[in-house]
Amino acid sequence: MIDPAADRMRMQDPRTQHPMPPFPKQPQAAPGLATKMEPQPDHGELSYKGHGRLSGRKALITGADSGIGRAAAIAYAREGADVALVYLPSEEPDAKEVVKLIEAEGRKAVPLPGDISQESFCETLVEQAVAGLGGIDILVNNAAKQTTQSDIADITNEQFDKTLKTNLYAMFWITKAALRFMPPGAAIINTSSVQAYHPSQGLVDYATTKAGIQAFTEALARQVISKGIRVNAVAPGPFWTALQPSGGQTQEKVEKFGSSVPMGRPGQPVELAPVYVLLASQEGSYISGETYGATGGNSL
Repeated sequence: MIDPAADRMRMQDPRTQHPMPPFPKQPQAAPGLATKMEPQPDHGELSYKGHGRLSGRKALITGADSGIGRAAAIAYAREGADVALVYLPSEEPDAKEVVKLIEAEGRKAVPLPGDISQESFCETLVEQAVAGLGGIDILVNNAAKQTTQSDIADITNEQFDKTLKTNLYAMFWITKAALRFMPPGAAIINTSSVQAYHPSQGLVDYATTKAGIQAFTEALARQVISKGIRVNAVAPGPFWTALQPSGGQTQEKVEKFGSSVPMGRPGQPVELAPVYVLLASQEGSYISGETYGATGGNSL
């Protein structure tokens, strides 16, 4: 039987290493569940192998139930960290799977269901994470709302407000609260997007927030390095996550998702896990104020 972890490290053609479009239409109500996707995303459940890079660390990750946040949570646990997971209550089925995977590594999992578009919850979740983990030295601001609209006239004030509060305000609220507890050597990692550089016409509000994350990351990095804290961002291209079929893309775009990049396929969440590990670990000690792109061959 092939070991998935060993197979992922085997030299192979990256174009065919993971599933390629076309994919079936698979509409879901937002925010969507990874367990309902076809094919199932690879978050590293079987394929990520840790090497102790984050031994004893304490990580807080938003959007940790599925997608990129889930991949980071699995990788962090296998690298030796305890993890507090933030997710919407409707994402509980996915979150329970992540909790089991973290605990299977002998690490502590602190589930924190709630809506980060609410300032009061953002303050509470940081306090609960500190209480549950005994501190915070890694913060991953990853949760996001994405709703495609072909015309700006179709973006309601409610949608625009919810997107900005989920993607920008929450990052500000959580980071501000968490910095009080973060020691020298701690790391903050924000999830930006290729949309910050090359915005799609149907993602006006989402792209706006991702550009804001870029500026926030660079400004904050300059500010808090005086405290010995590093801040970086990751800018993914098309990644196969529950965000896409649950309103982030039209179902027609879901069918061919990832086909437009040079690699010809979407990225799988596990393919970003090593980047989040590097930026959180001491191996990334001289990296701050940077953005790491993973776009399937398109430049930022």
